[in-house]
Amino acid sequence: MANGVRSGWGPRPTLDAVAELAGVSRATVSRVVNQSSKVGPEVRARVEDAIRTLGYVPNPVARSLVTRRTDAVALVVGEPSNLVMTDPWLSRLILATSRELGDAGRQAVLLLTGGDDDHDRIARYLAGGHVDGAIVLSVHRTDPLLTALRDLPVPVMFGGHPWVDDLGTAGSIDVDQRDGARRAVEHLVGLGRRRIATITGSLDQRAAVERLDGYRGVLEGYRESLGEPDPALIAHGDFTRAGGERAMAELLDRAPDLDAVFAASDLTAAGALGVLRRAGRRVPDDVAVIGFDDLEEVAAWTEPPLTTVHQPVGGFGRRLVEALLEMLSGGEPVREVLPVHLVLRASA
Repeated sequence: MANGVRSGWGPRPTLDAVAELAGVSRATVSRVVNQSSKVGPEVRARVEDAIRTLGYVPNPVARSLVTRRTDAVALVVGEPSNLVMTDPWLSRLILATSRELGDAGRQAVLLLTGGDDDHDRIARYLAGGHVDGAIVLSVHRTDPLLTALRDLPVPVMFGGHPWVDDLGTAGSIDVDQRDGARRAVEHLVGLGRRRIATITGSLDQRAAVERLDGYRGVLEGYRESLGEPDPALIAHGDFTRAGGERAMAELLDRAPDLDAVFAASDLTAAGALGVLRRAGRRVPDDVAVIGFDDLEEVAAWTEPPLTTVHQPVGGFGRRLVEALLEMLSGGEPVREVLPVHLVLRASA
């Protein structure tokens, strides 16, 4: 290194090296590289000094993206518009992610899928140089977009780990779905409940399968005290209130001695609570109920208020955007799992 500037020899400096020298996070370096207005002048100056000192440049692919930058990011949602408008968790995540993109100086372009024609159209659009990158939410197991998204010529971040073993050059941010289910079911066991049922989400979505796996794992671990896991205590839902109502009615019909329910979403739990109330079952005296999401507009207003697993919708959207900006600045694909925790209210 001469005159404080790195020579052309040796390994290329990384975002991490710049962040360490400047005393800031990777996300802050990414914002400076991407000319975000969220970074103050003093911090920006430190990062720019570190970039000059180390001779940091993005990798060649990201550099070519920057030279023909659109400042637009596709927000791809694998659901039709009617479901997006009625799913409070998904709509809040879309808003949080869009807000974070705006704060980073990027325009969100919302793309919804409703059929095969939409999949083809979206794949062509994303490959056509209209956006700098893509954030993808609510992907289903058989979604034909999966392969196309993984192989796009722009950085891609999945919100929730998709149904592929190899993400290629894409990244993913998810919450710890199994741990959330484990916390919920272990709480029910700790309350002395012995006939613990579950209402799943849509099992073509990985989050639903991992929540079911977490439920099953706890029951297997307590097999000695709870007995053999009973398949009659598993009912299939679809993350909706109506799905929760249907599944709860099925459970009461085939397992009337149940004393607890872990529902895969707050909406599903709300539907289950209504059925239990109409059946004369007291919550939590007769049946304890736990949801998943911690949506204030649902969990705090059910009767009784819902104990639920909190997943950080604001933090989820923020990390998706930060990770995509890191990739746009030449960073490696981010693979990260966010922690969850149980919020205790009156239902369990």
